[in-house]
Amino acid sequence: MAKDTIVLGAGMVGVSVAYHLARRGRSVLLIDRREPGDETSLGNAGLIQREAVEPYQFPQDFGTLMSVLPNNRIDIRYQISGMVKAAGPLFQYWRNSWPSHYSDIVPDYAAIIGLCLQEHETMIEAAKAQSLVHKQGWFEIFRRDDSFRERLKDARRVHENHGVNYEVLDRSGVDALQPGLSREVIGGLRWTDPWCVESPGDLVKAYADAYRSEGGETMTAYIESLEPTETGWRVGTSRGDMETKEVVNALGPWAMIPLKPLGYRFPLFAKRGYNMHYAQGEHPLKHWIRDTEQGYFMAAMREGIRITTGAELAGRDSPPNPAQLDAAEKVARKLVPSMGARLNDTPWEGARPCLPDMKPLIGPAPKHKGLWLALGHGHQGFTLGPVTGRLLGEMMDNEPTAIDMKPFGAERFS
Repeated sequence: MAKDTIVLGAGMVGVSVAYHLARRGRSVLLIDRREPGDETSLGNAGLIQREAVEPYQFPQDFGTLMSVLPNNRIDIRYQISGMVKAAGPLFQYWRNSWPSHYSDIVPDYAAIIGLCLQEHETMIEAAKAQSLVHKQGWFEIFRRDDSFRERLKDARRVHENHGVNYEVLDRSGVDALQPGLSREVIGGLRWTDPWCVESPGDLVKAYADAYRSEGGETMTAYIESLEPTETGWRVGTSRGDMETKEVVNALGPWAMIPLKPLGYRFPLFAKRGYNMHYAQGEHPLKHWIRDTEQGYFMAAMREGIRITTGAELAGRDSPPNPAQLDAAEKVARKLVPSMGARLNDTPWEGARPCLPDMKPLIGPAPKHKGLWLALGHGHQGFTLGPVTGRLLGEMMDNEPTAIDMKPFGAERFS
């Protein structure tokens, strides 16, 4: 039987879109090669980042750019082949990081981030997933006065401009939150608004269960083709062809595969990341911590301590290189001396789907009726999934949207 809508991609974004459309009374089929939450959404730091009102910039100052060249940093690394393949989008990303361009991007980005807690709350309640979510914020640690002072300037700015809340921690404040850290730590900055999720993949699965409770269906299959028909769309899968009136592409890093044959050339590129779990030690990690001076995250996950790296500029399917994770682990063991052994045989690896203006693409495809896009969420797909679901549902039903969606439309790449 043909469905009103087929959603392609069962990560946080796709599941959230499917949930909102099913709640609106549509018959929806969600298709992915894996079960919901088992791909990119599985391996992130588990943060719903209300504080992330300023997207990640490309390094601008000469000193930082030169420090990246040896390719031994923890926060950013690269593979030459991936840099060459994405040279055009990366150049535009660098240009959009100039202060004159970036200042125009931040208000749009802050507007969509500002909806994240209320939209996750709706889905958390529907999924009965409260036990997975800890509304405790997270904090950054510092060893040097200069970097601490600079970060406090950033915190004051985002508080004044966007209402994001924080508190400053001296060494005793850090110890009260998280005993057992290295004595090199002089203080911290705690973002009090964000929420932490102890198992990101399980939260997506819970959201998928809520979607099914609204009458939605899921199918595990490879997506092989996407073709317009006289009445809508035909989705070719490894389990046969599916007919539908409308399609939503929420395929994350794979979003361009079915779009290129249709004539679309959105400048999507990948920032890859790695993680590994470690056994808890004498002083169990209880909080989510960013080692800001080094550029990696430590999270108190259900599986143990999860270390997630910064960005690797590499092709989506390039061979993995665990050196970035190894470097993060070396530093993390000094920060948390009681951290135990690795719990996984191999590192997890995933790709963040990014666009050069740092904003997601949400809305109708400009060349084809009934084709909708929800892609390019970069580092914040986990945070912005439910927001995207709400906004796209409003757009597809031709309702007023919670925020102005023009800055997130496909026309900006025409």
